Amino acid sequence: MTVENIISDIKKGNIQPLYFLYGKEDYFIDQLSDYIENNVLTEAERSFNQIILYGRDSNMGEIIENAKGFPMMAERRVIIVKEAQDLARTFDQIEPYLDKLQPTTTLVFNYKHKNPDKRKSVFKKMSKVAVMFEGKALYEDKVPSWITNYTKSKGYQIEPKAAQMLVEYLGVELSKIVNELEKLFIVLSKTTPITPDAIEKNIGISKDFNNFELRKAIGNKNVVKANQIINYFSQNPKSNPLVLTLSLLNSFFTQLLQYHALSNRNDSKAVAGALRVNPFFVRDYIIAGKNYPMRQVSHIIGLIREADLKSKGVGARDLSQGDLLKELLFRIMH
Repeated sequence: MTVENIISDIKKGNIQPLYFLYGKEDYFIDQLSDYIENNVLTEAERSFNQIILYGRDSNMGEIIENAKGFPMMAERRVIIVKEAQDLARTFDQIEPYLDKLQPTTTLVFNYKHKNPDKRKSVFKKMSKVAVMFEGKALYEDKVPSWITNYTKSKGYQIEPKAAQMLVEYLGVELSKIVNELEKLFIVLSKTTPITPDAIEKNIGISKDFNNFELRKAIGNKNVVKANQIINYFSQNPKSNPLVLTLSLLNSFFTQLLQYHALSNRNDSKAVAGALRVNPFFVRDYIIAGKNYPMRQVSHIIGLIREADLKSKGVGARDLSQGDLLKELLFRIMH
């Protein structure tokens, strides 16, 4: 079930006695858990009928005892167990309760950062009586479009490059991204799109000196611009870790290899779909494809992997991150 499906059912009054929310993407788990916490009971009912527990500070016996209790001056009670993954070793103790759920209780488990071992009998039994929701982490190529849709849902617009900057700087953890977007919503108007300038001014990500611009400069064979960016990275290594730059360069040239393998490179939408990028960026791959033939791209991927090994001390000693990046850039562009 999706977040929207579950929330829609709750709005209709179809509230279940057991919800097991799990997975590697905390944002979706928190979204559902918070909705249940704030909407199943009225504010007056929560005082006596809503209990928040934490896995590290609780035990399964205490949770079951609370779940079996009856509501006071309300139709139901809500028990939310946060950080339930800390109870992983004792989860089998809930099996007897699964045989006879308390219909006037809504018990919610937030099992974060990982998936449970579904081979265990407790989770097999739970899947038959509970609403099971997996918060799946998004692949990196899906996050920019998620940012665009989330921003739109809040009445704002964001430019593709600005969305890409957020992903490269913050990674794919949606909670971090939402936190930064909410800060932008406070200071920006809905009448104008969120631009790279706005990202730079309010979040501190350079619009000119970042991994996206480095890839673009390399793709364009703009030696001067590429060197300016890596010099900036050398001066700000904590904000621009080499491991991230190498990973993103590897992704770029891997996609460029895929671009060369396409039978139809004239349809921008088809290219965007094949490479899993926003159509806005297809032109960058077209230019890079002209500058770097397929055989050279394969060689460059090897150079990037070699640089990655050197960064870990294999085949190179006492080389700074800046020197490694400068060496790599020279070998790619000459």
